[in-house]
Amino acid sequence: MAIFRAREVHQLSDVELQENMEKLRMELLQKYGKVSAGGASENPGRIREVRRTIARILTEQGMRKRA
Repeated sequence: MAIFRAREVHQLSDVELQENMEKLRMELLQKYGKVSAGGASENPGRIREVRRTIARILTEQGMRKRA
């Protein structure tokens, strides 16, 4: 799953935002599961980037609801 920047998130439709949110949350759960099982992540910074992208999407969805 790609990491989106704020400008890219702003350009996505509501359906695309929801689809990407679901994919990112599944990826995050898989990464957390691997770490909690004692395994080392291939890219530890990926968890942080996924969390930030989820936050960007949630922020954009909130802004669209208010507008």
